[in-house]
Amino acid sequence: MTKKTENIFVGISIGDLNGIGSEVILKSFEDTRMLELCTPIIFANVKILSFLKKQLSLNVNLHGIDKIDQAIVGKINVLNVWREGVNLELGKEDENVGKYAVRSFVAATKALKEGLVDVLVTAPMSKSNIQSEEFSFPGHTDYLNQELEGDALMFMVQDNLRVGLLTDHVPINEVAKHLKEQLIRNKIKTINQSLIQDFGINKPKIAVLGLNPHSGDNGVIGNEEEKVLKPALKKIFEEGILVFGPFSADGFFGSGQYEKYDAVIATYHDQGLIPFKTLSFGKGVNYTAGLNKIRTSPDHGTGFDIAGKGIADHSSFTEAIYAAIDIFKSRNEYNVMVSNPLKVKEK
Repeated sequence: MTKKTENIFVGISIGDLNGIGSEVILKSFEDTRMLELCTPIIFANVKILSFLKKQLSLNVNLHGIDKIDQAIVGKINVLNVWREGVNLELGKEDENVGKYAVRSFVAATKALKEGLVDVLVTAPMSKSNIQSEEFSFPGHTDYLNQELEGDALMFMVQDNLRVGLLTDHVPINEVAKHLKEQLIRNKIKTINQSLIQDFGINKPKIAVLGLNPHSGDNGVIGNEEEKVLKPALKKIFEEGILVFGPFSADGFFGSGQYEKYDAVIATYHDQGLIPFKTLSFGKGVNYTAGLNKIRTSPDHGTGFDIAGKGIADHSSFTEAIYAAIDIFKSRNEYNVMVSNPLKVKEK
């Protein structure tokens, strides 16, 4: 394996082969300048990707390998996670194809855990066709939380817009009962630390949105803000973390109020992701903060409705690669500073 120290090895899980994952991955590397930034290792099968490349008329050269130490800098490396053929019907949700998405993801996570790749970028897989006795997780984040050290948190990022979640894949009728002081404390501390070490922000300012309409209107429309959120935020602020709120969610983004803060924390999934995806115009990135390793993904799903048509926009996947590289470098700089602050001051 000929690896330069500055060249970052990006592990890529293939996602659902009947979706748009392969298309957005390969389109991202049609621009050969990407190979000057990183060395991709796609966890899949080189024959299947070669077939899909021809189907989609994509101009990329693939280098098949059987071990990661065979990867070559400057090439699009495809690690053969399996050898057998897979029957694909692009655009169709298939339980058997879902198993290969899991095999790719599990192998890529293992490589990340062992330090064989520097970062992981995951293509979308379908939550409904990956479930089995061996893999009973709602998605990527929950599995990564089990396999890697730390406390995983979904953090959506695009330039200076960063949105985190107190609860993620939780049914709406269960959100309120999940909002406990310890959860709020853990999530805010995770985001605060991520802003410092992963994004280089020395003293972050964090806004928290209320759960109820108009942030409860002082208890008139729900009391979670008065009983749980406000007391928790007050204690966290007194401990030195610059956290503010809870703010009424309905006008927070439309008024541009979010621009005053380094991150915004929503209480539930759609409260945060609807405005984020509206503002990020398909270039957003899903970053799993709080772990000892770096994983990013595009902000879209499998795209079964457009799979195989050659029209999938790869912008978000490309941004996910950029984000993984930037966060990796930022975290390394932070670790150097923490381990040897005098050396940083001398510079």
